[in-house]
Amino acid sequence: MIVAIANQKGGVGKTTTAINLAAALALRGKRTLLVDLDPQANSTMSFLDLPQVSKSVYDAIVDPAVGMKDVIMPTPIENLSIAPSRIALAKLEAKLVGELDAHFRLKDKLEPIRKDYPHIVIDCAPTLGLLTVNALVAATHLLIPIQSSYFALEGTDDLLETIEKVRARPNPALRILGVVITMHDKRTALARDIRTQIRKVFGGKVFKTVITKSVRLEESPAYKESIFTFAPDSTGATEYYSLCEEVIDRA
Repeated sequence: MIVAIANQKGGVGKTTTAINLAAALALRGKRTLLVDLDPQANSTMSFLDLPQVSKSVYDAIVDPAVGMKDVIMPTPIENLSIAPSRIALAKLEAKLVGELDAHFRLKDKLEPIRKDYPHIVIDCAPTLGLLTVNALVAATHLLIPIQSSYFALEGTDDLLETIEKVRARPNPALRILGVVITMHDKRTALARDIRTQIRKVFGGKVFKTVITKSVRLEESPAYKESIFTFAPDSTGATEYYSLCEEVIDRA
């Protein structure tokens, strides 16, 4: 299973979901790889200090001599490794312009390590450019986090159009695993209305698990921990473990 976590809107809990879904899978004893495909490198910084990173996903994608095995690093969580990002990833589009295999670079690099990592989670950049398309071409499944806010559904038409274009040619097997509602404030009527609206649009694709607003979830990356070690008894830990169970059931 290769799950791309994508939404071109920033600040929707995409990286938080990538980090904690990958951690939850690993804690269940499943060998998991987290691929940080965002130049901001927030997933990477949630587990590593950037000076530790000598080679990143960028090197693996642009250099034929560098394999994904050459960039993968362990994390403090047993069974969880990470393919780290660096700001250089922002140059990828310009670097690969005109290359016939530009959309397939990540897929080709992941193929040799699939047997080593049965579960791969890709944290996508908040764009619909070449980085995200590479993730969608490589992925078997797509998970869409949508923030429980007024502008929640803004831009989702563009994302769904991109998905259909990827399905049409480079990756017809790609399927939407589900939509997860994030940063939900159940105290407000607006958030409840938005949740209802999201369910009307996506129907059965919406996960039962809803990720509520949580200070603990916001704090944990600063301490280079997942929510499961930082605040194991928190609501956030319970919710992300529940989401992991749903992901496994649907995959």
